[in-house]
Amino acid sequence: MNEIVKPGRIFFAVAIMALGVQHLLCGWFRLFDGRSFPGETPFAVIPWVPPHLWLAYLTGFVLLIAGFCLIANICPRTTATWLGILFLFFVVFLEASRLIRLGARTTFFETLAICGSAWMLAETSAPEDSHKPTPALEWLIKSGPFLFAFSSVVFGVDHLLYLRFVATLVPSWIPWHLFWAYFTAFAFIAAGLSIGTRQLAAWAGTLLGTMFLLWFVLLHLPRALGLSATSGPRAPHNPNEWSSAFIALAMAGGGWIAARLALQNRTQRLQRTRGMVASS
Repeated sequence: MNEIVKPGRIFFAVAIMALGVQHLLCGWFRLFDGRSFPGETPFAVIPWVPPHLWLAYLTGFVLLIAGFCLIANICPRTTATWLGILFLFFVVFLEASRLIRLGARTTFFETLAICGSAWMLAETSAPEDSHKPTPALEWLIKSGPFLFAFSSVVFGVDHLLYLRFVATLVPSWIPWHLFWAYFTAFAFIAAGLSIGTRQLAAWAGTLLGTMFLLWFVLLHLPRALGLSATSGPRAPHNPNEWSSAFIALAMAGGGWIAARLALQNRTQRLQRTRGMVASS
């Protein structure tokens, strides 16, 4: 299973780079979150930054560089740690005030899940030097699986609350739309509880990541390219659809990173147990 989930880091990093490129493009074309510069048409995009040109560029460059460092394996633990802190900043200062609305709640917990994914990735990466991280940073890194797990449970609950709407997102060529809406809801909840309690967490993360990867291929990419009957307005020129696709890819990577972390923790526990037996 460890070999299967290894690409999780790459999926996550590619999604972060793609979101960085999207921020740069949206800054260039002046496409912001429901607002715009004078003379520009309002267009909902860029899920994390206020409508300021310099913030769009800054966020884009940071995400692009962070994703590249993760792919190239350049200081992956440090990069993932600070990337998680950046997304925590988005959660606390940009998303929390809009948590009441359904769409905003989804964005809030997507951001929180990406934050948790980054910290799980940091925990699976070897330290770059002999210095241990500060207790505060170590605590943040350790919280990664729980942030990801809690977000997954919330996604499941939201799916149950809005089953009919979720069913409309299933591609028309797939039968039993309502069944898949129920299935997805309970899969989210079960995976979140499993990862949070560390019971069968490797299987839960693997299956959850696979589910997101299938959504990326079967649902989000066709919508973003304008090839689906459920595509949003102005696809494939709607940046919202591309944001959703890249976030789904990041979540797929997050699921597989959670699985790899669970496998790594299990291996460490076995090694400690064998060491205790050998020394006794």
